[in-house]
Amino acid sequence: MKKNSNGICLCPLEGIITTISKKWALLIISALGHHGRLRFHDLMNTLEGISPKSLTDLLKELQKKGLIQREAFSEIPPRVEYFLTDDGKQFCEAIIPLIQWAEKQDDLQQKI
Repeated sequence: MKKNSNGICLCPLEGIITTISKKWALLIISALGHHGRLRFHDLMNTLEGISPKSLTDLLKELQKKGLIQREAFSEIPPRVEYFLTDDGKQFCEAIIPLIQWAEKQDDLQQKI
């Protein structure tokens, strides 16, 4: 990929942009960043409207990208928790300005 007009190469984004641009990806990362560790059911409740299949698929994809980790506990009943990796935490911190910007835009739209 060529450098943009500011001289910044966007090449590193090519690998991750497909994943993070999916509908629920940023919301999953944000939820895990806010809560620390969440079980599947808790994520479903936090992300109202996501289907179980979409959540499962995105969790697997985010795991492959190294942004989240899954920990299974040998208990009865079985327990699985999801949490951000160090890279996921850094990414979560990086998107905070984007979330704040989006909140301002939403506030402006509501005032109109």
